[in-house]
Amino acid sequence: MSTVMNIPKGNMDFPFHFDPRGRVAETGYDGHVRDMIEQLLFTNPGERVNRPDFGSGLLQLVFAPNSPELAAALQFTLQAALQRWLGDVIEVGALAVTSEDSSLRVDLGYVVRATGTAHSDSFERSLP
Repeated sequence: MSTVMNIPKGNMDFPFHFDPRGRVAETGYDGHVRDMIEQLLFTNPGERVNRPDFGSGLLQLVFAPNSPELAAALQFTLQAALQRWLGDVIEVGALAVTSEDSSLRVDLGYVVRATGTAHSDSFERSLP
């Protein structure tokens, strides 16, 4: 007996913008999953009204002094957040966090469970 997942079509693209036709821009399912990962990584706990514990707290550590211990703790925290909030959507493979000056970069390898496709994406933020 095989199970076929019902993959939603017509997901809004993140960040919100309009396409050339003047309609809300849409993305495919794999793009939507990437958008969800980005939102999780760069949302601080407490920002969401109905989900105050949603987020990773990653941006709070941009200006913290770099050390191997901090990098290990941050990777553990991100792994836990990805598992908690997106564990039913993705399977996390490789995860690396790099911080230089006011720029933060997360390199993530993952498999989208519904489609079985493997992705390797980088997520970066620079703070003023």
